Amino acid sequence: MKILVLGAGATGGYFAGRIAQAGADVTFLVRERRAAQLAANGLVVRSPHGDFTVRAQYVKQPDVRPEYDLVFLTCKAYDLDPAIESIRPAMGPGAHVMPLLNGLVHIERLASEFGAARVVGGTCGIQGTLTPEGEVRQLGPIHRIAYGPLPGTSADARGKLEALHGFFKQTPVDAVLADDILLELWEKFVLLTTMASMTTLMRGGIGDALAADEGEAIVEETLAACAQTAARAGYTVRDKQMAAYRKMLFARGSDFAASMLRDIEGGRRVEADHIVGDMLKRARAAGVDPGPLRIAYAHLQAYQAKRKREGAA
Repeated sequence: MKILVLGAGATGGYFAGRIAQAGADVTFLVRERRAAQLAANGLVVRSPHGDFTVRAQYVKQPDVRPEYDLVFLTCKAYDLDPAIESIRPAMGPGAHVMPLLNGLVHIERLASEFGAARVVGGTCGIQGTLTPEGEVRQLGPIHRIAYGPLPGTSADARGKLEALHGFFKQTPVDAVLADDILLELWEKFVLLTTMASMTTLMRGGIGDALAADEGEAIVEETLAACAQTAARAGYTVRDKQMAAYRKMLFARGSDFAASMLRDIEGGRRVEADHIVGDMLKRARAAGVDPGPLRIAYAHLQAYQAKRKREGAA
């Protein structure tokens, strides 16, 4: 099975690097600068679970051909359109695309471009960064990935996912071949929206938010709105997951924050519309009181308006 990965950054570089280490046939679609780094040093990963370097196969845009069985999509949601154009030459008649994006809206977009039969579900969790020198650095111990067929995915995708799972089982990654990947997607959507809403609105880690007089109550209301929205869609967060989420979201003194906060602090683009905005839209459509989601999204929209006014890229 031949796998193409768009980019070799913190997410794609880490997870695809792990299966490449296990012997998977992985090629990275990269730009000139990243290609030079991979050619000179290989794919270098620094991780609490063990550092490693693998010789990385790579391809640049003009040379992409429809010779792949599975394509990993690991871009930010606001870069989805150019990402689709980048992988289009790789999407031969038998290829499937596995997005590892936040939220849900990208699923319909990819289905409209390539057909629902060729889209499989995927989600992951990792704290990582790509250094200027080209090293992928995992910043914490969490490295979880889940994948599985969506309701419209063609039957032949199952064999590819089982083969993928076989490679991940040879790595330290917490990998799940999910029976219900939409439940996995919704569960992450609930956690991420709550965390992103609260830490960007409060402009601090979750411990800073909880230190406010009304902080705990506001976090509670936000989590409830997101969980109720998921339940109305038919995807009730499982008890074990909710317990883990509550432990994370109500940990006093914690400096944990969504990456969206780091993006704001760096003056960068954010996935506001695809995460908080989309959850707000779904809550209203489901008749759920969105609570603090309204203010959180307004805060993010104001940030985006300011960036636009100041001519930020």
